[in-house]
Amino acid sequence: MPATGGHRYPYSMRFPHALPTRRLHLGAVTALLALAVGGCTAAEASSSEMSAIRSEHAVEASAVAAPATSSADSLRDALLSRADLGRITGRDSAKVWLVVISDFQCPFCKRWHEQTAPQLIEQYVRTGKVRIAYLNLPISSHRNAQPAHEAAMCASEQGAFWPVADALFETQDAWKSKFEVEPYFDSLATRHVRDAARYRACIRDGHTRALINTDVSRITRLGVGSTPTFFVGSQMIVGAQPYAAFARALDAAIAAAR
Repeated sequence: MPATGGHRYPYSMRFPHALPTRRLHLGAVTALLALAVGGCTAAEASSSEMSAIRSEHAVEASAVAAPATSSADSLRDALLSRADLGRITGRDSAKVWLVVISDFQCPFCKRWHEQTAPQLIEQYVRTGKVRIAYLNLPISSHRNAQPAHEAAMCASEQGAFWPVADALFETQDAWKSKFEVEPYFDSLATRHVRDAARYRACIRDGHTRALINTDVSRITRLGVGSTPTFFVGSQMIVGAQPYAAFARALDAAIAAAR
């Protein structure tokens, strides 16, 4: 466990419920992570990658507007595209990414999300300098981590990932030990989504597990084993580090992008 606070992830964990990820848009954010860790230093490279993914998303999202004339697979893929891109916040013009690898039941992730993230959002995201992308790493020893991540990703289909993420961290102590947690998450998430029935169908179908499992697979292949972990370009920051540590890394990346 990092000195600054973090939870270890067991590499032996397996996902028998994993669904196939047929297309890139089922892991757009993990594709971004691959570019960063692969040593891509040109800001335009990740920007170009995300532009291509967004173009694909724009075409496929039309399936949501006309489900009667679209196949079930096309609709499902369009919703997954929305869920995938919904965990990105910041202006498209920002040239620097902060990739957050987190677990909603991790107390150190909660601390970072509540104490450090607001400052980063105020100073870097709202000013158009940085985009933040969230990757899921539910830890198996955390009883309710997996359903918490599924709740957030189903909310993401309706553009509500970030308010639900805020609510999950805020109420972590209330749900972390529950045996029947789904009703609690339902009550929490449906306060923020536009269509409660659609959210419940997403939970029932379980198809956002594909996105979560894609995240886990890519993250563990990279050797990341604890939460929270972060990437600013190819620089990895481990643990709930203070604001100053992120400011230094982001300022350096912004200067290099210029």
